[in-house]
Amino acid sequence: MRTLRPFLLLLAITAAIALLDAGQGRFLSLATAFSVLQQFATIGPLALGLGLTMIIREFDLSIGGMMSLAGCIAVLTGVESPALGIAAALLAGALAGLAQGLIMVRLRLGSIGVTLGGLLTLGGLAAVITGNVAISYTRMDVAMAVNQPLLGVLSLRSLVTLAAFLTAAFVMARTRIGRDIIAVGSDRRAALVAGVAVNTLIIAIFATSGVLAALGGALLSYSLAAASGVALTDALVPATAAAIIGGVSLAGGKGTPIGILGGVLVLAVLRAGLNAIGTEPSLQEVVTGCVLLTVAFADAEDLQRRVQGFKKALLF
Repeated sequence: MRTLRPFLLLLAITAAIALLDAGQGRFLSLATAFSVLQQFATIGPLALGLGLTMIIREFDLSIGGMMSLAGCIAVLTGVESPALGIAAALLAGALAGLAQGLIMVRLRLGSIGVTLGGLLTLGGLAAVITGNVAISYTRMDVAMAVNQPLLGVLSLRSLVTLAAFLTAAFVMARTRIGRDIIAVGSDRRAALVAGVAVNTLIIAIFATSGVLAALGGALLSYSLAAASGVALTDALVPATAAAIIGGVSLAGGKGTPIGILGGVLVLAVLRAGLNAIGTEPSLQEVVTGCVLLTVAFADAEDLQRRVQGFKKALLF
């Protein structure tokens, strides 16, 4: 049900915005669909990485800093070879996630404190290597290729993001790693007793989160033909919202990559749709907050018990 819920919400929001558009053709168009999938490509990798850490009952605050740093690394090292820039960014993401995971398991520290330090450190490094100014990427051919519409609505960025989600979904659903991830998030002590390499898994998940954040930052900076040490550090809030809307529980042990994908699409459709019909940015934030609160209320176990009790009282 958690996996299905964001897609039902997506249908409801799409229908509501289409009604508000009142046949003007601003929302139900290829241009809006392309915008939705471009936002999906921006938020998706971060939401997926963050969501995986939430499933194991941790939280990676550093993704915003990693996204900025990776974009800067890709732009600085990818002039001659864009592939080399991507590789360097992904390596930095893996090393940052690995370092944070090792600190947590070796020193038995909580992820909030460690990754908050990671956010500040990575964001600071991005500012240092760019001189605290925006840097341009001279390969406009690469920027155009990354943003080139495919089949009218897709792009290279959105295809890569979709591939990341499908790969994660396969691993979670079809491999022991996926079962171990759920076990660690549900009951860490029971997972240890069952033979799960908990510490190794935590380190691997944070390394994966770092790689996904780096991937999103590198591709976004290529698409913008620019990078900045501070421009992308505010990506944490939409990524968190998308993961929660997608059915990931803050208590751990619940959530799937496909559900997170649905949560990202909900957020992207809200933003692109409300932009298309001319809604003010401040009102967009209010609407997004209301959607998030609705999902939070739906997940509240105590509220669910009260509702069930009320239903039983009505029946009898």
